[in-house]
Amino acid sequence: MIEPAFLVAAFLGGVAALIVRLPPLVGFLAAGYVLNAMGYAQTPLLGAIADIGVTLLLFTIGLKLDIRTLLRGAVWGGASLHLLASTVIMIGVLSLAKLAGLRLMQDETLTTMAFLGFALSFSSTVFVIKVLDKRSEAQTAYGRLAIGVLIMQDIFAVVFITASTGELPSPWALLLLGLIPAAPWLQRLLDAMGHGEMQMLFGMMLALVLGYGLFSAVGIKGDLGALIIGLLLAPHPAAQNLARTLFNIKELLLVGFFLNIGLIAMPTLNMLLIALVLVAALPLKAILYQLIFMLFHLRHRTSILASLSLANFSEFGLIVEVIAVSNGWLSDEWLVILSLAVAISFMFSAILNGYSEALYRYLSEHLPRIPKADLDPSDRPIELGDAQAVVLGMGRIGRSAYQRLQKHYGLNVLGIDSNPNSVKKLGEKGYNIMEGDAVDSDFWDKLMVSPSIKLVVLAMPHHAGNLFALEQLQDRDEFEGHITAIVEYPDEIKPIQELGANAVYHIYDEAGRSLADSAAREAGMISHLDQLG
Repeated sequence: MIEPAFLVAAFLGGVAALIVRLPPLVGFLAAGYVLNAMGYAQTPLLGAIADIGVTLLLFTIGLKLDIRTLLRGAVWGGASLHLLASTVIMIGVLSLAKLAGLRLMQDETLTTMAFLGFALSFSSTVFVIKVLDKRSEAQTAYGRLAIGVLIMQDIFAVVFITASTGELPSPWALLLLGLIPAAPWLQRLLDAMGHGEMQMLFGMMLALVLGYGLFSAVGIKGDLGALIIGLLLAPHPAAQNLARTLFNIKELLLVGFFLNIGLIAMPTLNMLLIALVLVAALPLKAILYQLIFMLFHLRHRTSILASLSLANFSEFGLIVEVIAVSNGWLSDEWLVILSLAVAISFMFSAILNGYSEALYRYLSEHLPRIPKADLDPSDRPIELGDAQAVVLGMGRIGRSAYQRLQKHYGLNVLGIDSNPNSVKKLGEKGYNIMEGDAVDSDFWDKLMVSPSIKLVVLAMPHHAGNLFALEQLQDRDEFEGHITAIVEYPDEIKPIQELGANAVYHIYDEAGRSLADSAAREAGMISHLDQLG
């Protein structure tokens, strides 16, 4: 049974964070330290909850990831360059702390500082994915870049863990290659599970048993196994729905992860000072990401927002430190310092990312312009051609709106979606569709230069994305067309209307009205209804 105090502290911490406009996870971290100060300690149950949460997180990342993302030079090259350069920078920061006379640094050797620098070079997969999910930006250009870099870093961590423990994977690990030809069978099973509790149970079984359990049994990190199983399922249309199904349970379990960090140990004042020195170096880490991404000719928005999201320390750094401590390479005190630095970095990064769009607008004015022809092909602005109507969000509702506008009203329609897999499949079916990021202000600048656009339909599944799109449209005087938006919940109607949408449709109300009209028409009552209407 989990301690009731853990639930109470997590809830109160989350509420306090919301009051001061911070992400709840910052409150969960603070709650962990409060519990620690009250005498509570980590428990096996809380640790298991945290581990399951992280495993499901990586599984859902895999479900939404296009493996081609990892093959981009900006991803594998950027992650590799940052690992090396960041380690060197952190060695320099620690050396300065030693020269400044901080007590814990006085006896540390260059080798020790190299281990610490390596551990601090990683960014947090858990934190970044939570931020991206919360803002519905995991499929944006910068979101895919950040996730790709994080996965490469996770792979580097797995290689280090394997090398440092001296334990090679079992020879049986080669049999895991058989999962590749087995992927179509797993996808068919996913199809057969439908959309209810069996789909959720099947997903958890794949993540925890076939992923974590099987990979751990042959000497490979279980979390990586969950990620790989998710990747194998990602091409299937039902993968996105499975990720949404697991979203809430994953979010709840991750509360245990953040509480666990605070429960590791209580720091002394000297430990806190060193942790603050490390956190003070985070801007250097972000600047390094930015400089490296610029080498790959990415748009400033993509590189700046990705750099800001990655400006934190990682939970994987703690794993690296645990191994270093167990091998006698570092003292136990460093594990406490690192846990504190990770927690503070999350708070710093949460505040920083809250102003990410404003920071982007400011910084982009002071960075050299990159000619369009020099940009990475995957990161170039969108040309709209002679489209008369634009449908943003090409899910089921967006596709229906697209077809109706095109076939019934004879409009030249352009569909835009941020998911490259959806764009490819719909393009093959004959849709006029392009990949675009609807929460990208640069995208909106490009979109509105076409005077032929008379109608924009906001059919994105996330309320925040539709609100952002409306704000961008209202800021552009050259657009004089009509805006129609969908909402999922009644309380979302008023904010959309206040931002100037010409029409707002509640999807369930409209579905019910269409169903009633169809039923009446089939029953021969339509003329009577017309008289009443």
